[in-house]
This record gives sequence, C-alpha cells and structure tokens, in this order.
Amino acid sequence: MTVWDDLVGQEKVSAVLDAAARDADALVTAARADEPLPEASKMTHAWLFTGPPGAGRNQAARAFAAALQCVSPDRALGGTPGCGFCDGCHTALLGTHADVTTVAAVGAEILVKDMRDTVRKSYTAPATGRWQVILVEDAERLNEKSANAVLKAVEEPAPRTVWLLCAPSVEDVLPTIRSRCRHLNLRTPSVEAVADMLVRRDGIEPEVAASVAAATQGHVDRARRLATDPAARARRAAVLKLPLRLDEVGACLKAAQELVDAAAEDAKQLAEEMDGRETEELKTALGAAQGGRLPRGTAGVMKDLEDMQKRRRTRTQRDSLDVALGDLTAFYRDVLALQLGTRVAIANADAGDALDRLARGSTPESTLRRIEAISACREALDRNVAPLLAVEAMTMALRAG
Repeated sequence: MTVWDDLVGQEKVSAVLDAAARDADALVTAARADEPLPEASKMTHAWLFTGPPGAGRNQAARAFAAALQCVSPDRALGGTPGCGFCDGCHTALLGTHADVTTVAAVGAEILVKDMRDTVRKSYTAPATGRWQVILVEDAERLNEKSANAVLKAVEEPAPRTVWLLCAPSVEDVLPTIRSRCRHLNLRTPSVEAVADMLVRRDGIEPEVAASVAAATQGHVDRARRLATDPAARARRAAVLKLPLRLDEVGACLKAAQELVDAAAEDAKQLAEEMDGRETEELKTALGAAQGGRLPRGTAGVMKDLEDMQKRRRTRTQRDSLDVALGDLTAFYRDVLALQLGTRVAIANADAGDALDRLARGSTPESTLRRIEAISACREALDRNVAPLLAVEAMTMALRAG
C-alpha cells in the first residue's frame, strides 16, 4: 500500500505526482548533503488540481503532500516516497503534520483574514527540514483579496514551500495564479473502479458497492458515505420517493420543508462531531484549567472559533442540500433515459418502479424542464437565496413540469 492507492481511476495523475515526489526527495537529499542540486526536476513550487466533483482533487493533493513529507528509510534504497505508513505520511494524511497547512472554505468565500497567517507561514522554513506544504482545498472560493494574497506568495515562493490548489476547473482560478501552477486534471473514476475500491479498502459487500457506486456515478466520497452510513442511505431513499409525492401544492411545500430539515439535521450531526473536538483542542492549547475555565484574554480566540464554526455549519447545510438536489437530478436523468428508450447506465436501478411510472406518465420535454428547475434551485442557493424559498420554488416547478 502507498499513498497513491487511494486515488481511484487516476493512474496518469498518480504517475506524474510519483515522479515529482521522487525528484523532490532528491532535492532535499542533495541540499542536506550540501551537494549540487539536480539540473532537471519534475518538481515545482505550485500545483493546480482540477476535476469534477468526486474525482478526488483533495485526495490527490493530500497524497502528494504525504509523499513530500515521507521519511521512510526505504527511500534511500530506491523506494518510492509515499509509503503510507511512516510518521510523515501518516500525519500528512490525517491533517496533523506540522508542515502541512490545509485551508478550506467555511463559508461562501475564503476571506483574506483567513489566509494571512497561512501566507506568512508559507515563508517560513519547514520544521522537519523537508517541505512546507500549503493545501487550499477550495481555491475557487478565494475572493479578490485572498486570491491576491495567494498570488503574491506563489509569485515569490520560499525555497522549500509548495502550494497545492484544488478547484473544479482552471477557469475557477485567477489566470495570474493558474499560469504559475502546474496543472493536473482528474477525471471522474468509472463506476467499476469505485466499487472495487469500496470492496478492497472498506470491506463493503460487492453488491452494495456496485449499487452505491452506480447511484453516485463514480463520486468517491459520496459512494463511501452511502456504503458505510445507514442514515445517508435513508436520506437518499427519501429523496428518490419525493417525485411521486408532488401531486398538489400542499405536498410540494411539505416536501420542500422536509428536504431543508433533513439537510439541517445532517449538517448538525457533522458539526457536533467536529465542533466538539475543535473546541476541546483549542481549550487545551490555550491552557484551560480543570473544569474548562480559560485564562484571561482568550475569550476572543474562542469567539473566533465559534464564528468560524457557525459559518461552516451554514455551508455544510447547503452542501448537504446540494447532495439531495444531485440525487434528484440523477433520478430525472434516468427518467429521461427511459423515455428515450434506453436503460444503459441507469444510476438509480433500486428505484426502478418510480422511474417507470414517471417515464410513462410524462414526456421527455417535461422531464427536461424538471431538470432545469433543479438546476435553477442550485443556482439560487449559490446566490444565497433562503434555502426554503429556493426549494419550494423548485418543488412547485417539479409538479407543474
């Protein structure tokens, strides 16, 4: 097992990153031995990972970060950096390595105040003497000010600092930033590759793995969650029953409320797990006394954490709602496929009766209008329209379509 084994269906990307990690290790070795640096190197100071949702952009960047921090003794014998087991790999993958800083959006944007400390850290020497790695998971959410801060750091990098930026496409990143990065585009892995990964790594039964991989159309994270979380499967099942319930106005409004409430409950569950851990870790770092009492002058730090967690809960709720809308879109795409006379690549085979019923009872034109209504709801949510209003408008359009 190596850090590259978790990159499902990304063999070409893995090969590029593996070669760069080998050259990066040679650079560190030469610098420590005070030897001349290699003239040609596949390693560079800034990388841009793009690809559709579920392709594994963040996983690829984190695997590369782990390979850069690998301290396995096998490297000296010609082994590949990124063993997956040494302290460097293990802590980088867990997100606890001192020289791997992760930046993720907790709201609609990554604010400049959230980037200042990270940019400053990018100019410091790595504590381990290997690489200072800055991983920006949501580079498309950098606003103008925070993007300019990143641009300056990428233009004038420290000798041993590496920037790893992740975004859906190159167009989502400032041209001045992307022009200074080496670009790697990931593809959506095949359903078969995702199913194989679930069986091999997570011990999922083959039939279940094949079903969730098909349902998520190769989205690795969603497939894993469906396979391992009964609550997630129950929420998806409820979403797939929704189209048959939209027969009158009251039912549309009730369905919209249920969708929003389910997203809020999902976000609350995720937040409780993460917020409690973060709060306790910060209290310990601040030197809280027994009973949780904090030293003087630390209340502001705790308030900053609470504000960040509140913004993250809002984003998590919208992300959870977007997953439900994605399931609805896939459902109606299956309906359209049946109306056009094909059962090839049906994602929701477990909802076959509902698909057949809607396919017989409507036209392809009305199905397309329904898909457009879901897309309009997603766009409204991106513009910060109140979730309930956006979803109510969608369910009414699904009924009228």
